[in-house]
Amino acid sequence: MSGGTPEKALTQAPGGKLAGALGARQARRIGGFATLPAQLLLIFIIAFPTVVTIYISLTWWTPLDGTSWLQAHESWQWFDNYAEIFEDAKLGSAIWLTLKIVAIAVAAEFLLGFGLAILFVDRFAFKPLYYTLLLLPMMVVPAVSGYMFLILFQSTGPLNQFIGWITGEPFTLVWFTDGFWAQFAVIAADVWQWTPMMFLILLAGLIGVPEDQIKAARLLGAGWGQILLRISLPRIKTVIAIAIAIRVIESLKLFDVMYIMTKGGPGVATQTLSLYIYKRTYGDLEWAYVAAMGLTIVVTMSLAALLALWLLKLAARRRRPGAPA
Repeated sequence: MSGGTPEKALTQAPGGKLAGALGARQARRIGGFATLPAQLLLIFIIAFPTVVTIYISLTWWTPLDGTSWLQAHESWQWFDNYAEIFEDAKLGSAIWLTLKIVAIAVAAEFLLGFGLAILFVDRFAFKPLYYTLLLLPMMVVPAVSGYMFLILFQSTGPLNQFIGWITGEPFTLVWFTDGFWAQFAVIAADVWQWTPMMFLILLAGLIGVPEDQIKAARLLGAGWGQILLRISLPRIKTVIAIAIAIRVIESLKLFDVMYIMTKGGPGVATQTLSLYIYKRTYGDLEWAYVAAMGLTIVVTMSLAALLALWLLKLAARRRRPGAPA
């Protein structure tokens, strides 16, 4: 009696290879039919809107024309909208302001989150309670957070009253009429809400550092600063990169808090990229130009993400034993 599985015996029999090929083909056909709804849904959600956006971006179409988007080809103008992007001074200003706010907010969130993560690595009394209190801001809806800080930074609000109590004199700074202080208020709101997320990711990284290495370093007389710089930080470089990348991507989309607190004012002092796109979409109704802007931003961000991933892979490859310096 020959050994082996029934499938192997079937393929070894006369015509068995043909039967195996037919079986595999039938399995692929069944798999294709089974995943067809998901593929159609993916096409509807991603491919169709993308194609429509590309189509609209190559025209001058706007809802004010009184025609359907299907007739947008009547105002076909190729790449004029894309050329206008490089001549739009307001767009450049909005991008610069967005990058500045992102840089300041993410840096503050990282420093505060990392400091809190270092504190929470050790055990202390009422640690679960402090965990809960620290994570609460992250659970607040951004629109609610914006309203809270709008009230907080009013000229007659709690913050001015608190500063007045400390100084002993009335303090009536009108925060939202000055560009610098309006930006400060918005950044403070973002830092308050999203520092817990940075803290959570960095704490997970620090907890994952091998404890035996830390104990060995302490036995050899290393202080907490040396342990942090020579053991902990090198071990969590990838975690830090991921945490910063997540916050940068999210901060670039800052809209809810900004819209509720300042609506881009005073003037355009707090008009970020998201607010500028919103105003051009619903204020000016320049949908074709906005479509071109959106596609350009998506492509740019995708290329930046690919570059960041390539740099992370390169850094990981260099850290492997025996890798060239």
